[in-house]
Amino acid sequence: MPPSDTAAERTLGIMLVSASAAFFALTGVLTKSIHADPLTITCWRGFVGSILITFYVLWRRRRRSGGRESLRLGWRGWLLAVEGALASIAFIAAFKFTYVANVAIIYATAPFIAALLAFILVREPFRMQTLAAAAVSLCGVAIMVGSGFGTGHLLGDGLALLMTAGGALYMIMVRAFRDTPVVWAGAVSAFLLFLLGWFVTDPLAVSARDAMLLATFGATFAMASILWTEGSRLIPAPESGLLGSAEVPFAILFAFLFLAEIPPAASMIGGAIVLCAVFAHAGRDWVLARRSAIDG
Repeated sequence: MPPSDTAAERTLGIMLVSASAAFFALTGVLTKSIHADPLTITCWRGFVGSILITFYVLWRRRRRSGGRESLRLGWRGWLLAVEGALASIAFIAAFKFTYVANVAIIYATAPFIAALLAFILVREPFRMQTLAAAAVSLCGVAIMVGSGFGTGHLLGDGLALLMTAGGALYMIMVRAFRDTPVVWAGAVSAFLLFLLGWFVTDPLAVSARDAMLLATFGATFAMASILWTEGSRLIPAPESGLLGSAEVPFAILFAFLFLAEIPPAASMIGGAIVLCAVFAHAGRDWVLARRSAIDG
């Protein structure tokens, strides 16, 4: 492939993954702006998101294999779908009970938790660089969560931690189940959320304003998933991870612009510590990958 084509693909990949981070960052603002309960929100997000992601999967399947690529999930795919649905419920609920910044920053530690779980479950080597970054980020999270005692935000911080652990486990499962159609499992996961919400809550008992925001939420969720899938194919994994970390500052910025939400000092201090650890870790991986590519 000519160098100009490679550069163009890399630029496109950077733009797509960056846009994906911005769409993902809207989750907190939309959740807090909708008056419905978390299950109703996940129901609508699952309904709209599953439809749009299914269209994308079928389009890509036809483009890549003429419609011959299997969509069979198997037990691994169903496990991914169920685990992803449970993590999504905790994710949405967390925003209802704490600051957007807290949820976004706690979730930024997911790669470190994934590394720890991979070491425990499958004995995957744990790099000293990752261990150091995880220790630093843990201090930041402790400051944030500790500030929630007696303020009513502790439940939300706890749900954010639970969601982060679920997200980390999902990352490990995606790596382990390499032959599983992950994006299709995501669509099924979203549809499971729709079914759960439909039978447990009354998703039609929402205002016209909330219905519009819920539809927007489902569309942004689908767009974020699709953009990340397409963009991550065009750039190295370390670069994709670094750009994906931009979701955190985006989320904090959107919460300030649209909700006028300013987290307390403890959250800002703890968040700054976590972000330094996350960006330093991701940045070092990116530098090493670039150096390896140049040397190679």
